[in-house]
Amino acid sequence: MAEDSDLEKTEPPSSRRLEQAREEGQVPQSRELSTFLVTMTGVVSLWMLSDWLAEHMLTLVRNGFTFERAVAFDHVLMLDALRNQLGSALFMLTPVFVALLIAAVAAPVLLGGLVFAPKALGLNFGRMNPIQGIARMFSIHGLAEMVKAILKSLLVGGVAAAVLWANMDHLFDLMVEPLEVGMADFSDTIAFAALLIVSSLGLLALMDVPFQLWQYHSKLRMTKEEVKRESKEQEGDPQIKGRIRAMQREMARRRMMAQVPKADVVVTNPTHFSVALKYDADRMGAPVVVAKGRGETALKIREIARESDVPLLEAPPLARALYAHCELEQSIPAALYTAVAEVMAYVYQLDAWLSGGGLPPQVPTHLPVPEGMDPGAPQG
Repeated sequence: MAEDSDLEKTEPPSSRRLEQAREEGQVPQSRELSTFLVTMTGVVSLWMLSDWLAEHMLTLVRNGFTFERAVAFDHVLMLDALRNQLGSALFMLTPVFVALLIAAVAAPVLLGGLVFAPKALGLNFGRMNPIQGIARMFSIHGLAEMVKAILKSLLVGGVAAAVLWANMDHLFDLMVEPLEVGMADFSDTIAFAALLIVSSLGLLALMDVPFQLWQYHSKLRMTKEEVKRESKEQEGDPQIKGRIRAMQREMARRRMMAQVPKADVVVTNPTHFSVALKYDADRMGAPVVVAKGRGETALKIREIARESDVPLLEAPPLARALYAHCELEQSIPAALYTAVAEVMAYVYQLDAWLSGGGLPPQVPTHLPVPEGMDPGAPQG
């Protein structure tokens, strides 16, 4: 049962899944929204430009029915006149065409945004399969589209019939009006009627847009197994990440070991912990930890220190405190200044003795480590 639940698409699509769908050209689309915006833009454009269009249309009609006798018997002149009429008509309708083009582009952008998907332009023979096409026609989606088409026809047809019936007397009155007045009045009447009819398409768009968004996200739903696999792909292969971390630790360890020969002293536990300290009075306010480690790393630090003639000092409480409370390349805490100062004084005395002879310095013992800083100190 658990395996079956993992294979059910119950999880919402991830951001990566949505991005992949966009790359393939899959975005939410609503034909009803596109139809409504384009049609409404056309109607509004015609209404707003009705006076301008009526004036140019009247000019076209007058020019079309007014010509010289020579034009009627010369096909070249007739074609020129026709060409001029068509050019004038195209110029007259250019603002409407531009508005329709903007509306056609804006409709899909409102739902899916601007998308450039070269993958969607590729040839897909699966879309040309007639069997799959027939299956889509009789699928639930095809049934839903058929129901929407019927509802749209009934709604638009009903609104159109009601509008025409309400304006029937006015339309008959246009027949007795002068040409200029009748054409302007007819344009306003048709534009107003078209606006009411197209407004009914807005109701379909309001219902269709939420449905298309729901259907789009439903198709992209993921199984729990897909979510887990995608999460692993984004985070990377755990084995590869583990190897990378191991390599990073090894590189950090090598850099740390390279600093041991430059240290002034190595404080030891003597077997479990090793901490290498360096102090430069001109550049440092306090001694700095350049290397530290426990176990095999501590042994390696002591080995490098001996090979590099770096002094070793056995001070278990101080070594444990430095290891627990100091970070690499960081100054020691103020609470350990006194103990480390005694260590550095011993190192300077040791260097002076090795250089000039005399009595060897006394190895410091009972270094003052504040209570609570030594994790190995007995409690209570």
